[in-house]
Amino acid sequence: MATVPEALAHLLRDPNYGHLATVRRDGSPQVNPMWFLWDEESNTLRFTHTNKRAKFRNLQANPGMALEVIDPDNPFRFIEVRGRLAEVVPDPEGAFYPVLGARYGDPDTPVPPDKADRVILVMSIDKVTQK
Repeated sequence: MATVPEALAHLLRDPNYGHLATVRRDGSPQVNPMWFLWDEESNTLRFTHTNKRAKFRNLQANPGMALEVIDPDNPFRFIEVRGRLAEVVPDPEGAFYPVLGARYGDPDTPVPPDKADRVILVMSIDKVTQK
């Protein structure tokens, strides 16, 4: 596991949007803005998703993934975290979705209607690049 430099750790601690990249079956990239939560103790990133979407299928075929977070105070400064899908945690009650909603400013985020399909994607942090 790679260490996140303390000088940029705030980019993962704070509620910044990340751009999560996965690889489609045809080899082309798929990048989407995502909510996330950094678990500093396990040094993993957690995302809410469903098991019905393309990104989930991408990760089943190729577990490689990368997250880039741009510093909102200086768009030329960023952290990129590369890793792999380490775990898929079933979340059939959709409980993690409101946790992330609160982190991103809406403490009243409801459980999503697709809660039965919800999973938590857990990403290992294997490499960190920065600028």
